[in-house]
Amino acid sequence: MSSSKTGIEWTDKTWNPTTGCSRVSPGCRYCYAEALTKRFPKSFPQGFNLTLHPDRLEQPKKWRSPSRVFVNSMSDLFHQDVPLEYLRKVFAVMRETPWHIYQILTKRDQNLARLAPQLEWGDNIWAGVSVESQQYTSRIDTLRQVPAKIRFLSCEPLLGELTLNLEGIDWVIVGGESGHHHRPISPKWVREIYYQTREAEAAFFFKQWGGYHSKTGGRVFDGQIWDEMPSAWYEHVHRWEKRKIVSRRQKTGTPERKYSASVS
Repeated sequence: MSSSKTGIEWTDKTWNPTTGCSRVSPGCRYCYAEALTKRFPKSFPQGFNLTLHPDRLEQPKKWRSPSRVFVNSMSDLFHQDVPLEYLRKVFAVMRETPWHIYQILTKRDQNLARLAPQLEWGDNIWAGVSVESQQYTSRIDTLRQVPAKIRFLSCEPLLGELTLNLEGIDWVIVGGESGHHHRPISPKWVREIYYQTREAEAAFFFKQWGGYHSKTGGRVFDGQIWDEMPSAWYEHVHRWEKRKIVSRRQKTGTPERKYSASVS
């Protein structure tokens, strides 16, 4: 199962140069990725064991439209069993496809901080950490050490009230847990995070309330859908759309038109 299609609302495509993982904190208890490997065993012959997929490294080069690409929706790129040399190959592909934005999310903040200086970061590579409860807010401090242009948090599954230091954080995603054993989310917890993002001027994205299915509770929070993204995403799309127009003109030999306003 290497399809790039995804129902994850805050991204456009998924790219899994590795699959499989291991649990590190309470947010992993009912991992959706692990459940998928059990549901589709033929697609995951190694189960949920960490597996490298070098044959998938070139996939993003085939996607021509600028996209938000979630790296490793079925794994953790900074899992301790991913070799540094393989990580460098993944980062090389990301730098070679600057028309995409890559969203890397990890729970292994210490590995991220240790390896980040040994990797070459591009402006199109974003880094994020999962923060499901107050116990794991220290991951945010570690994230601030990473030389990514955009740093973000995923507070999903949100398991309790959070007091966050959002200095240097550009984007916060919030969501409830889904699945047979989903743990309940409180609107109060979501509202408190929302207020903190307003104070810090960070983008706020509410993904879902969760429930038996991911869509069960819907996405409406305080009467509306919250799909905020960092301004860097919109600037990125605008920049690459301009390049596409210029490239098209050069191929067709169409001169750039200049417009002037006049009143008759």
